[in-house]
Amino acid sequence: MTTQLNESLVKGGEFLIKETASKDVFIPEEWSEEQIMIAQSCNDFIDTEIFPNLDKIDSMKHPDLIPSLLEKTGQLGLLGSAIPEKYGGFGMDFNTTMLIAESFGKSHSFVVAFLAHSGIGTLPILFYGTEDQKEKYLPGLASGERKAAYCLTEPDAGSDANAGKTRAMLSDDRKFFVINGQKMWITNAGYANLFIVFAKIENDKYLSAFIVEKSFGGITMNEEEKKLGIKGCSTRQVFFNDCKVPIENLLGKREEGFKMALNILNIGRIDLGAATMGGAKLALKNSIRYANERKQFGVTIGNFGAIKHKLAEMATQIYATEAALFRTGHNIEKVSKLYMEDGLDTESAKLKAIEEFAIECAILKVHGSEVLDFAVDEAVQIHGGLGYSAEGPVERGYRDARINRIFEGTNEINRLVTIDMLLKRAMKGSLDLMTPTMEVQKELTSIPEFGDNGGNHLLAKEKKVLLNLKKTGLMIAGAAVQKLMMKLKDEQEILMNLADMLIEGYVAESVILRAEKLANLKGIDACQRQIDMAKIYLHAAIHKITIAAKEAIYAFSEGDEQRMLLLGLKRFTKIDPFNLKEARRKIADELLERNDCCF
Repeated sequence: MTTQLNESLVKGGEFLIKETASKDVFIPEEWSEEQIMIAQSCNDFIDTEIFPNLDKIDSMKHPDLIPSLLEKTGQLGLLGSAIPEKYGGFGMDFNTTMLIAESFGKSHSFVVAFLAHSGIGTLPILFYGTEDQKEKYLPGLASGERKAAYCLTEPDAGSDANAGKTRAMLSDDRKFFVINGQKMWITNAGYANLFIVFAKIENDKYLSAFIVEKSFGGITMNEEEKKLGIKGCSTRQVFFNDCKVPIENLLGKREEGFKMALNILNIGRIDLGAATMGGAKLALKNSIRYANERKQFGVTIGNFGAIKHKLAEMATQIYATEAALFRTGHNIEKVSKLYMEDGLDTESAKLKAIEEFAIECAILKVHGSEVLDFAVDEAVQIHGGLGYSAEGPVERGYRDARINRIFEGTNEINRLVTIDMLLKRAMKGSLDLMTPTMEVQKELTSIPEFGDNGGNHLLAKEKKVLLNLKKTGLMIAGAAVQKLMMKLKDEQEILMNLADMLIEGYVAESVILRAEKLANLKGIDACQRQIDMAKIYLHAAIHKITIAAKEAIYAFSEGDEQRMLLLGLKRFTKIDPFNLKEARRKIADELLERNDCCF
């Protein structure tokens, strides 16, 4: 890597130790006309092809329906958004592909089939395939002629993917791999004609990956799984019985499959984060409209403070998560371009950039799925009895949302992964956590600077609070590492406390930067509600971080050390009072007036 590239590179996880200028982030208010048109084409497709057929899709009595819908999205160019034009795609930038994922996020079961095909089912070939493999398979995947499934999970290998027992043995003539094994929870399995299959070759330690066509034979399946939600997407167990795969269909290098799975899951995680925002916005939209229609005690329920609180909180959490999502997508795109300028080919550059932001991808998967769960739960509550009825508009979304905290690695695994990756990068020297941690420890024994509010410019006080929240994370993580050392990896509760602090800090910073940049572009008066949402979110983040920090402090410290950490926590989590109730009411009033999720 050249020195110039190294200096320009935005590093994953670096947000914890480095301030970001609002001018350097992308905000959704900056979508181009072309990107808005792409999102609109997705919305039009959903309105005309998906929503009228939701009951048919979920019934599973029309097995050709989702495959035909995938083909239609292929005809619109939406399946091949990430595929280069020379392979039949459109080669769109990373944020545009995530905008498509967000748009389809409200399509219930269909979005699961869509992302399983266009994401984890297609991208392994794009990023790891040979030129011959790309030319052979990518055009059909972009058009929808081929339907893809991703076969990683096994009965005894879920989060521990490398524990899989599926084996690939070289044939005597060394022209084929013969695969035997079982995969489960395979999305799109019922109609897929192309499978990305992970198996260990003979007695290898690590997985390898294979492109397996259904026409190769030796593939059987169980019946469709009966599920809590996403009932309309095909989910089956897949069995490989002496499935003969040509040797040229080895995907990537031998034993590269485990690394490949992890890298592709990074993309799956951030795409899932994008899709959850589409689902959350639908829940909010339905709730706003119901609050404007439903009358109790002679007035519409949108007039009640309790309903206003719910609507404003839903809007705030969605707005904040969206800020973090597209901030990250922009960073991935920016860094991939730097790698390309440094000489890497397009696919290698994008893969390396995505790997760089694996921490943020995990954060967005966790946070997005939990914001969606919050939104659909509040939607049911706002709708009351109708919310619990299958005849109403929100019951399906409530059930469909639950899988997202399990998909692409459970939220517990992803929380552990964020801290594990952060600490490993610090140990390797790619992130200098030690210097700022030592500075925070020195600050704990110094006299506080009274009256230092960060300046008088827009959101200056809030940005000072953000800086202190980062110090909180460094203080507690540093103390935990110093006290527990190698034992910390076994203290999952503490690691998840640290992860929650990291997640909330990143999202809070993202929404503050979004509001600041928007105000700089449009003026403060035009963005007052967005500024209110940023402040509301920051107050909530401080509350969550304080709880997580106290739990961690109580878990590993005692005596003078504990008192010092608690004093530091109190010092670093101060924030000026802000009338949250009035801010929420103003946000809700605008939502209700526009009868839509308008931010």
